[in-house]
Amino acid sequence: MSEIKGQCHCGQTEWTVKLADKAHVLCHCDTCKTLSGAAATLNTIIPESDFKLTKGELKHYTYKGDSGKDVNCYYCPNCTTHVYHHQTVMGPKFVVRTIALEGAKEWKPAAEVWGKAKMSWEPEVATTFEMMPPEA
Repeated sequence: MSEIKGQCHCGQTEWTVKLADKAHVLCHCDTCKTLSGAAATLNTIIPESDFKLTKGELKHYTYKGDSGKDVNCYYCPNCTTHVYHHQTVMGPKFVVRTIALEGAKEWKPAAEVWGKAKMSWEPEVATTFEMMPPEA
């Protein structure tokens, strides 16, 4: 397990995560596209206990996911960088934005989720799941 530091765009918020694998899970859901202005976001799924906020505070808002259960989105109150989402349907796991972690530009994609919402022009770069992988 590696402990990796993360930082928001403005530097007001910092955190650490523990990761077994340094890899991205690309999410193609419509919410991620709307929030990021991109075709996908770069993420990983970790146990809640492997996340630690080390500087600043986070704000959050809640919306209903496709499951009908709450999704809590945590972000820097200054620059609005999304740090993680907690999909309550997944229990005590966080979906952490990996691109804000040190060294993330060198990481490879491990999987793609919400493939059913993928843009038609996007190539497949990793194993793609229609929604979430069964073990998530």
